[in-house]
Amino acid sequence: MEGRKVTLKDLAVKAGLSVNTISRALKDKEDIAASTRQMIKDLAKEMGYVGNALAGSLRSGLTRTIAVIVSDVANPHFGIMVKEIEKSARKHHYTIFVINTEDDYEMEERAIYTAIGKNVDAIIICPSQRGADNIRFLQKNGVPFVLIGRRFKDEPEFDYVICNDEKGGYLATKHLIDSGHKRVLFLNGPIRISSAQERLEGYKRAHEEAGLPVLEELIIEVGASAGDTRQVMKQLIEQQTAFTGIFAFNDVIAWEAAYVLSKHSFKVPEDYSVIGFDNIQSRIFIPFQLSSVSNSKGKMSKRAVDIVLHKINHPDSKQKFNEIIDTKLVLRESTR
Repeated sequence: MEGRKVTLKDLAVKAGLSVNTISRALKDKEDIAASTRQMIKDLAKEMGYVGNALAGSLRSGLTRTIAVIVSDVANPHFGIMVKEIEKSARKHHYTIFVINTEDDYEMEERAIYTAIGKNVDAIIICPSQRGADNIRFLQKNGVPFVLIGRRFKDEPEFDYVICNDEKGGYLATKHLIDSGHKRVLFLNGPIRISSAQERLEGYKRAHEEAGLPVLEELIIEVGASAGDTRQVMKQLIEQQTAFTGIFAFNDVIAWEAAYVLSKHSFKVPEDYSVIGFDNIQSRIFIPFQLSSVSNSKGKMSKRAVDIVLHKINHPDSKQKFNEIIDTKLVLRESTR
């Protein structure tokens, strides 16, 4: 039998039982004695039997798979989020597969087509936000989906679960201002992204509340490519731009900024205080202890799974999901 796929019939012959009994035992049907079920499971493992998921999906209409589409799985933020989604989906006997778009609109479109072509039961997507047509296509297609981490404010019919980006931007900037930093550099992400827009709103609110002017030269959009932040920081230092605090769109940008400061013989937090966003160090130990805004990646991921499962199990439901998870500031050694 070695070299070919083991079938239910092979198990039935070996066990001296009917194919139906073998099938029901492997599905844990309670009309089969527990001892018989265990014996058949052990035999299946011994013989190398793997059930046919496609056949099961044809019977049930479900593949029990969820596609997770993200912009940059190399970013620890998305890596942690994907892990949390997988853990939550596994509890409901769902499998995920991940597609990386590199924040590219055309790659996002192909990712959506690929996921639908694989007949997934649902899609969890962090959109590139270079346009909404890809998400509108998803909506027309009818596959259950939810946006995670980003939203389209002018498309409220799209279900989403995000963190409170405005509050996070406010808390980070307020702490820097309250600590005596009157000129806070904001290294923001691409402004097309809703989270970048909303973190900027929080940055501005903290300044207005403190009676400080919002200086456009201290608000800089940083590209997502590796090295972009280093180039921007190098130019700012060479131009002797005045600032003492840095609020970064994410932790990766904050780490790069701190790296450039150290290369120019500046110290954090003695010379500059730095705050990031995503609180990656809640899951990964890194020697440079970065203050950061916690965006509850675990809660967002679990809610995203809960939402798509609700949509799968209640296809006629009209319930809308526009959920905002709270954020909080976590202080470490990069601020004083």
